[in-house]
Amino acid sequence: MSRKKTVLVVGGGGREHAIVWKLAQSDGVGALYAAPGNAGIEEVARCLPVAATDVDGQVAAAREVGADLVVVCPENPLALGLVDRLNAEGIAAAGPTAAAARIESSKSFAKELMSRAGIPTARYHVATTLDEAMRVIDEHFGAGGTGAGTGAGTGGSAGPGGQRAADDVPPLVLKADGLAGGKGVVICHSREEAAGVAAAMLSGEAFGGAGRKLVLEEFLTGPEVSVMVFSDGRRIVPMPPAQDYKRVFTGDQGPNTGGMGSITPVPQCPPDVHEEILRTCVQPAIDALAEAGTPFRGVLFAGLMLTPQGPKVLEFNARFGDPETQSVMRRFDGDLLEILTAVAAGDLSGVRPAWSVDAACCVVMAAEGYPGDFATGRPIRGLDDVPDGVVVFHGGTARDEAGRLVTAAGRALSVTATGPDLEAARAAAYAAVERIHFEGCHYRTDIGRPRR
Repeated sequence: MSRKKTVLVVGGGGREHAIVWKLAQSDGVGALYAAPGNAGIEEVARCLPVAATDVDGQVAAAREVGADLVVVCPENPLALGLVDRLNAEGIAAAGPTAAAARIESSKSFAKELMSRAGIPTARYHVATTLDEAMRVIDEHFGAGGTGAGTGAGTGGSAGPGGQRAADDVPPLVLKADGLAGGKGVVICHSREEAAGVAAAMLSGEAFGGAGRKLVLEEFLTGPEVSVMVFSDGRRIVPMPPAQDYKRVFTGDQGPNTGGMGSITPVPQCPPDVHEEILRTCVQPAIDALAEAGTPFRGVLFAGLMLTPQGPKVLEFNARFGDPETQSVMRRFDGDLLEILTAVAAGDLSGVRPAWSVDAACCVVMAAEGYPGDFATGRPIRGLDDVPDGVVVFHGGTARDEAGRLVTAAGRALSVTATGPDLEAARAAAYAAVERIHFEGCHYRTDIGRPRR
């Protein structure tokens, strides 16, 4: 019998809880740790008080617990080179190096890679000064704010609050080049709005150093889909497509968030479309990174728009998606340890993961004020009343001095359910949501409903 492995999962959100939950089901896992983890994760793994971005602390923790495998989930430690440091220590890590993770940490790098590889994406311009940005903005909207423009921008169907652009002028999408906590994308509907956003980003006022280079993109329309794959640097092993719900309010209203829910499968992404995405968008990105001498070993996430012209990439992420992972892991019937070990070793040739035919639905329960300043420390009740078959992944929870479970982050809980179809999964998830309570809680009521 082979020795059971010690595994450390880096991160402390709902995505990490879903991964820890699935790893705990593997017969090959002996000791399971998470750093920093959360109050839900600590029910299945030992949590270590080390911030995800503390590279030195994470390496020391991996050495201290004798980790055979480290699974690095958040984007920031990947960009900071945590995998590079672990590899240098001889510790196996499932996640890309900092150089490969630039496909997420630099949007201009990703766009240039897509251009070289012929990956379909929105037309774009890169600006490092306000003058450069204004030339694009003026071309798009017209110097007086009424021109038809030539297109330079990305996806979505409406701006903040659901406001739409004038019929003859599409919106313009402005993206901070670096990591901005999922908030660095603004859909602008006028010259004046775009000019203000560009100035705030490039000055560092909006997103610090992340916005000092700016990507201006063509606005795309169509349903969005999230496609995640495991990669060993050459091969890819796909996961089922998923779809997330970014805006905070029902009906795709309000500001963008880190994600208010997810579903899988995606009705708008049948097997033939999924295969097209893998062939034209995902595998070429893996090939391009390998050709550049920076092979990608980890989970590559492609956020795409299914446009009338075919799938186009909105962005690449260098890790599991959140909240897509919460739904996808509910359908994973294989051994997650086996596949992540193969990723770290750079050989997925013998891996054949199994996926349930069931559908899954995830509903995020958020704290009052989210995605702005949010309340914490609110006691959570009702988790003991959740029906069998529903799994509640903790995204931001803690224990207070009295030992009560309380909110500790904006997206507190991810309530996930499965069923023979999306409607059944949706009904089960919302039945559980109705039994869970904390002051100021809010959530969308349309996760899993057909989108117009």
